[in-house]
Order: sequence, then structure tokens, then C-alpha cells
Amino acid sequence: MEPLWTIEQVSEFLNIPVETLRYWRKKKTGPKAARMGRCLRYHPQHVLAWFKECGGEVA
Repeated sequence: MEPLWTIEQVSEFLNIPVETLRYWRKKKTGPKAARMGRCLRYHPQHVLAWFKECGGEVA
């Protein structure tokens, strides 16, 4: 199993602010995340799939 990404790692990968990810999560429009206690964790494949759905290309 791949290691899960933190919100900071997803922010860095997408080159967007952490607050944008939080806003998208609140609006249910961003990549799927799971809450583990007080922390959010993202599965890399979910982030990549969401990115592709938005028209992004992975180099």
C-alpha cells in the first residue's frame, strides 16, 4: 500500500495553498480525503484521478 499524503503534500503536488484544499473539501469539490483524528489524509491515486478528471495531465 502506498503511503497516504498529508494536506501539505497534496498542496505542494498541486501547487495550490492548503486553504484552497480546505475550501474545496468544505464544498465537496476537491480530491477525496479521509479524516484520521484531527488530520486529513489523501490517497495518492485519488488525488491523481481527481486531477485527471479536471483535465490535468500527469507528466
